[in-house]
Amino acid sequence: MIETVSTTPYGDQKPGTSGLRKKVKVFQQPHYAENFIQSVFEVVEGREGATLIIGGDGRYLNREVIDKAIRMAAANGFGRVIVGRGGILSTPAASHLIRSREAIGGLILSASHNPGGPNEDFGIKYNVANGGPAPEKVTDAILERTRAIDSYRIADAEAVDIDAIGETEIAGMTVEVVDPVAAYADLMQSLFDFTAIRGAGLTMAFDAMSAVTGPYATEILERRLGFEQGTVRNGTPLEDFGGHHPDPNLVHARTLYDLMMSADAPDFGAASDGDGDRNLIIGRDIFITPSDSLAMLAANAHLAPAYADGLRGIARSMPTSAAADRVAAALNIPLFETPTGWKFFGNLLDAGMVTICGEESAGTGSDHVREKDGLWAVLLWLNILAATGKSVKQIAEEHWARFGRNYYARHDYEGVDSAAAEALVDGLRDRLADLPGQEIAGLRIEAADEFAYVDPTDGSISRQQGLRVLFEGGSRVVFRLSGTGTSGATLRVYLERYEPVGGRLDQDTGEMLADIARAADEIAGITRHTGRARPDVIT
Repeated sequence: MIETVSTTPYGDQKPGTSGLRKKVKVFQQPHYAENFIQSVFEVVEGREGATLIIGGDGRYLNREVIDKAIRMAAANGFGRVIVGRGGILSTPAASHLIRSREAIGGLILSASHNPGGPNEDFGIKYNVANGGPAPEKVTDAILERTRAIDSYRIADAEAVDIDAIGETEIAGMTVEVVDPVAAYADLMQSLFDFTAIRGAGLTMAFDAMSAVTGPYATEILERRLGFEQGTVRNGTPLEDFGGHHPDPNLVHARTLYDLMMSADAPDFGAASDGDGDRNLIIGRDIFITPSDSLAMLAANAHLAPAYADGLRGIARSMPTSAAADRVAAALNIPLFETPTGWKFFGNLLDAGMVTICGEESAGTGSDHVREKDGLWAVLLWLNILAATGKSVKQIAEEHWARFGRNYYARHDYEGVDSAAAEALVDGLRDRLADLPGQEIAGLRIEAADEFAYVDPTDGSISRQQGLRVLFEGGSRVVFRLSGTGTSGATLRVYLERYEPVGGRLDQDTGEMLADIARAADEIAGITRHTGRARPDVIT
């Protein structure tokens, strides 16, 4: 039986760059999750009889919301729901299933790299038929519907056993529970030279951070590639990620970093985040920034079978360093600079204009799916190591000797009072026109602007995508408020210094960026506005 349940709108259901993210207790309010899911379904055109993918990263509340989403899908006319066993699907695996099963879209239940647990974060994201995050025109329509919703539809039926692979029926809709790992692992095996990687004799450590990539990494790294048992650490997905923050950076993956800097370090270290779309790359005695990783992967991608014929283009988010720009120039292929948010890469990928994309926030991927993909990046690095016989450090040093080095760091000021953060950005925005020509902290400002993007595929314009201050010599600082947090505001300050070929290529990053950090504080009044003398996280 289909029930129509009366409800009233909530005023805080605006989807951010990666869906709707709130504290668990917010989602536990009466009808809160149902309101948002119904609003999504009402925006989806052609849903009658269509296939929908549902899965998540296993965090607290996943199973409860998956049950609601399945029963609501049945009540809203979908013909089939495909759900990962146990409710598990990494974000890139969900993207692949949407594409390979020709689904109309999918609900991904995750707050990505945010912490999980009863007092932490939860999220719902809708991905469209190309497998990528819903574009702004769709999320705008969802928001408008959330503001007017007065009822939702749900099937009055028992919960489906999502731990048993197979098919069942609910209110005339087929529910198919699938192995969440197999199809994705097969895809990875089709892209990379597993035989070469298996035969290279490499050692590695992978930290799954008690998050979704544990089962994927165990199947691919230990079973298919033959790395020894125990290579995958923290490999069981937990509802609270073991009480840890599942963000693959040098703060939250410190144990891995310390191992890789020790005398007992294996050849290669890597980690992924809550939902499997981000990555951390560390070699023996060297950390590779996400921006450098994008550039180095692009420069060496031809060593993997899937990219042997070369790349069509590279795309990076605006805050990501310009290291990839120099690779694109050397390869004589286009480079596209987009706003932050993987959805902006989707049009370029669908149009065949780029092959590899990346964001400084530890996200890289290619045209195999329409999401960033943590394990994909790890496997491409392994393929490159196997094909060259070189260490991560050798690859990095040779890359910098060829292209120069973009020293780079991101300073995050988390949980900042929202009004204070807005005042900082508004004040800097008002001063942009006056900054060129000024000298601050010994650096001369060449240009200053607010980034806007014109999509080359459809002409759509995205404004207010970050404030940029460019210094003479190719260095810069970027200021941006992040849309991925759930409390207060996160101010992100991106610092970049370019050192050309023949310059100082082996210096400490913090020392090389010290003058730019001082200039950033003086230009924007970070300490004055936030009350913080230093950032909460440096990556």
